[in-house]
Amino acid sequence: MHISTKCSVAVHCLIFIYEYGNVKKVTSELLSLSTGSNPVTIRNILSSLKKAGVISIKSGTGGAALSAPLQEITLYRICKAIEPDFMKKLIGIHAMPSPFCPVGKNIHKVLDCSYQKIQSDLCHSLQAITMENIIADYHWNTQDR
Repeated sequence: MHISTKCSVAVHCLIFIYEYGNVKKVTSELLSLSTGSNPVTIRNILSSLKKAGVISIKSGTGGAALSAPLQEITLYRICKAIEPDFMKKLIGIHAMPSPFCPVGKNIHKVLDCSYQKIQSDLCHSLQAITMENIIADYHWNTQDR
């Protein structure tokens, strides 16, 4: 199974925007330094998040801000914004089973049953985790204990 690292970078960016967007101008260059990702990659991620209504970006070098409440920004919404067909790519099925073999000619239908359940469960799990949860985890893990 595979969820692109771009989704993790997007979450990183959203945490940064939430934490520092009110005190400094959050630009793709700044996010690039924080994430260790290429600025072009960051701009592409920000563009996708903007199209999904998760963030707003001021013209020029105005910076990014959240445009949706934390509880409405789910991991599913983020992943879907970054990679619209990510659910289809999660589990691969070998492309060329033998049509002459009883197992080969039926394997796609057989696996589709199980894989649909996995995808459905994952979808529900991703929809249940919000940026509100992630920000709380961030604060919990950054406390001096």
